[in-house]
Amino acid sequence: MSARDAILSRLRANRPAGDFPLPEVPAFAPLVGDDLVAEFTERLAKMGGRVEAAGGPADPFAPVRHRLNGAAVIASAVPELSGNRDLAMVRKPGDLADVDVAVVRARFGVAETGSVLFTEGDLIVNSVAYLAQHLIVLLDPADLVVNIQAAYRRSEFGQAAYAVLHTGPSATADIEGVLIHGAQGVRSLTVLLLPRGAPGA
Repeated sequence: MSARDAILSRLRANRPAGDFPLPEVPAFAPLVGDDLVAEFTERLAKMGGRVEAAGGPADPFAPVRHRLNGAAVIASAVPELSGNRDLAMVRKPGDLADVDVAVVRARFGVAETGSVLFTEGDLIVNSVAYLAQHLIVLLDPADLVVNIQAAYRRSEFGQAAYAVLHTGPSATADIEGVLIHGAQGVRSLTVLLLPRGAPGA
């Protein structure tokens, strides 16, 4: 038995008897307007990210083509774009430290915070969302929810083994207020609004 299995076994054996339902999440009034794409775009921009509309059917990735063309190593977790680093063949998370651009699809976005959610199924290797220099995130506008309370009601939180919300690129600021992006993670995060199953995608 592995250490993980042993720990989980002990936790199950010592779990208090009885039913302990999760607390109800209140439905707070939305702090955003009806145009969820515009609200999401504005909030992501405040966090250092940006939103681009997909290009035409001939090249949906046209708005981010300059980033892709300048990359030596591209890790793609989406069928819409082929990379040159096969995530399925990665053995150790650190093996992705040389990735220039990672392309992933968000399960959904949150308009109120400008956040996108990934699960382990979306990323294939979780570390790709942190070790890549630049992150291109495909998001179907139909997958936007209004706020965090609506996000928590989504089934992903109960079904996924791993779920993480990203809001813009990595950033840190020193005592003098100098903001630096990419200090501890991706240097840029671009959301490409590309519907699932879009023509040309």
